[in-house]
Amino acid sequence: MLDESGLDILFQKARTPRRWMARPVETDVLRRLYDLVSLGPTSGNCSPARFVFITGSDGREKLRPALSSGNVNRVMGAPVITIVAHDPLFFDQLPRLCPTEELRSWFAADVGLAEETAFRNGTLQGGYMIMAARALGLDVLPVSGFDASLVEDAFLADTGWRANFLLCLGYGDTENLPPRAPRLAFEEACRLL
Repeated sequence: MLDESGLDILFQKARTPRRWMARPVETDVLRRLYDLVSLGPTSGNCSPARFVFITGSDGREKLRPALSSGNVNRVMGAPVITIVAHDPLFFDQLPRLCPTEELRSWFAADVGLAEETAFRNGTLQGGYMIMAARALGLDVLPVSGFDASLVEDAFLADTGWRANFLLCLGYGDTENLPPRAPRLAFEEACRLL
């Protein structure tokens, strides 16, 4: 079990930055980040998430038109902007990822099941990325205010991947953050049966 300092890093003291420090995130950190994310469980080890790490100015400018106006400054200032996507044809990898089961044919025969599985497990892997990034000392800003079609056209068209959300990664300037917003109490959000 993690001690309080570990829980602080992941949850209790972790905050979403509004501004970023001008400190780059090294490629080795992104590789380590993905290695950790890839270890998180997905159903049938399907691993449908795909990630595009935007670090250069050309990629940022390609992304800018897809961002909602309220997100432009916060997103564009991040050292790394990650497109969290999923591969609708993830099941083509299942003979290698889950060789003891014949799962590929299930998903190949049912587009609805494949899409639901890809979206759900890809989102789960995006959540793992948030936790892994925090564990590696990065700050994270999740963003859903963007035009997914524009992102797919600009960055994913040759892959067939589908955009889910964005994750800005870097070292946040945590000075002068407002107090943490309230959360629902256990009794409001949970049921014990």
